[in-house]
Amino acid sequence: MALSPLNQRRWRNFKRNRRALWSLIIFSILFGLSLFAEFIANDKPIMVSYRGELHAPVFSFYPETAFGGDFQTEAVYRDVEVKCLIKSGGMDACWDDPDGVIESIDAGTFSADGFQQGWLLWPVIPYAYDTTVDRAGAAPLPPNEQNLLGTDDTKRDVLARVIYGFRLSIMFTLIVTTLASVVGIAAGALQGYFGGWVDLLFQRFIEIWGAVPSLYIIIIMFAILGRGFWLLVFLMVLFGWMALVGVVRAEFLRARNLEYVRAAKALGVSNTVIMFRHMLPNAMVATVTMLPFIVTGTISTLAGLDFLGFGLPSSSPSLGEMTLQAKQNLQAPWLAFTAFFAFAIMLSLLVFIFEGVRDAFDPRKTFS
Repeated sequence: MALSPLNQRRWRNFKRNRRALWSLIIFSILFGLSLFAEFIANDKPIMVSYRGELHAPVFSFYPETAFGGDFQTEAVYRDVEVKCLIKSGGMDACWDDPDGVIESIDAGTFSADGFQQGWLLWPVIPYAYDTTVDRAGAAPLPPNEQNLLGTDDTKRDVLARVIYGFRLSIMFTLIVTTLASVVGIAAGALQGYFGGWVDLLFQRFIEIWGAVPSLYIIIIMFAILGRGFWLLVFLMVLFGWMALVGVVRAEFLRARNLEYVRAAKALGVSNTVIMFRHMLPNAMVATVTMLPFIVTGTISTLAGLDFLGFGLPSSSPSLGEMTLQAKQNLQAPWLAFTAFFAFAIMLSLLVFIFEGVRDAFDPRKTFS
């Protein structure tokens, strides 16, 4: 669909901001890669060929019996016995000498026994965010060719946790920011457009609600209901929607008596259409200006809650939890450096992008 002349001008303005444009490109690449984290970092193969049939362990559950094993539990593909069963086509000798069987298959001398050789296609990083690395030494382990960013204090690969944690942080932030913005813009529009008692009652309610200690409420709710992703989203939206109310209310109070609004009312246009079709676009500059603070604040709040132990469930790949590990393991500086650069890069890119969006929506920013 073709862009309107106004949106074309905004896009040209955004592209003229080279810092914002390159930040958008870099962030899109990083976020796009993180969306396919299961194909980049996983302890399950992307694809398995067994006796001529293809299997996708990334998507489906396969018990060990599906590959000639004895157990109904999910196959542990990193075990040498399971690898031998897959490569040999279910050879019983895999339980006696799996290494020897695999060597004979790789040497090309095993195919004469009638078994079709299989294979496993592994991700670039053969560890998921919760996989315990089989590596000698006391955790946390320093970086090496096996773990490029080392391991944490429970021997989980740090690079895999960063990839999954980056995706989780961005998805959480997008959901919270979108929901909080919708509620806040609607509330500010109602206040500014109608004014009077509606504005007065809303303002008193916001003053009371803003004084509620949100951290205590989150701790109490988690103690009662347990820690969960969607519960934290609900609580963050519940206390975060007020960030945009002030700027939207001010823009609507300023515009409610302008000529185009009075003309629309005289023509019988409904209040909803006037607010969200005619007045809201003019309030978007002030709204977009606040978005970087909401986005970075949401990420920082999530990291802070995880750092204090009141955020996402402990099994989640959290960047805030990695920061806590860095504090508790000062002898492992790679944890602190990884957490710092992950947050610094993520927040810097988002701030630069929203700065470009703000300038693009500003009618005073024009380029020839």
